[in-house]
Amino acid sequence: MSSGAREVEIKLAMAGVRAARSLLRRARFRVSRPRLFETNEIFDTAALTLRNSGRLLRLRRAGSRTVVTYKGAARPGVHKNREEIETDVSAAAPMAAILSRIGFEPLFRYEKFRTEFKEARGGGVVTLDETPIGVYLELEGAPRWIDRTARRLGFAKADYITASYGRLYFEWCEQRCEQPKHMVFRRPPRRG
Repeated sequence: MSSGAREVEIKLAMAGVRAARSLLRRARFRVSRPRLFETNEIFDTAALTLRNSGRLLRLRRAGSRTVVTYKGAARPGVHKNREEIETDVSAAAPMAAILSRIGFEPLFRYEKFRTEFKEARGGGVVTLDETPIGVYLELEGAPRWIDRTARRLGFAKADYITASYGRLYFEWCEQRCEQPKHMVFRRPPRRG
């Protein structure tokens, strides 16, 4: 459970899962949490009060774990930097019902497979996210660690992505002239 911690992160677009895993192995990252399927629901008011202020309320199901997360508005900068408060809840359905009763409805759902990686010497966390719109590495930690790790992996600050998966999905749909719905898999990807 976190209570008011800062989340500092970036995303990096990858060509595919194999390329990402190979890159992380060469950089001496090891799996710290195995690949797990996640379903995420973003809640907001009918007037989009949270979205319009840059905030987010999410209910995530990953394996047997359910987590509710609040994210504050991001500070301007090269890294996404925002307040994050999250806690485990015992079940998703009652939590969704509570949110509904106080005026928050599920507006957007997205899925991904996530594998978490760490270095032996510590530092931050790298997640390998397989989404319906592509494969991304997410680097989360102190800004200096993020920049150093991104360079080690062969990326420059120009490669940093600070947009949310929701924003990336809406841009992806716009490029393809598709009507956005939910970012979900038509068929789950094969293990890569």
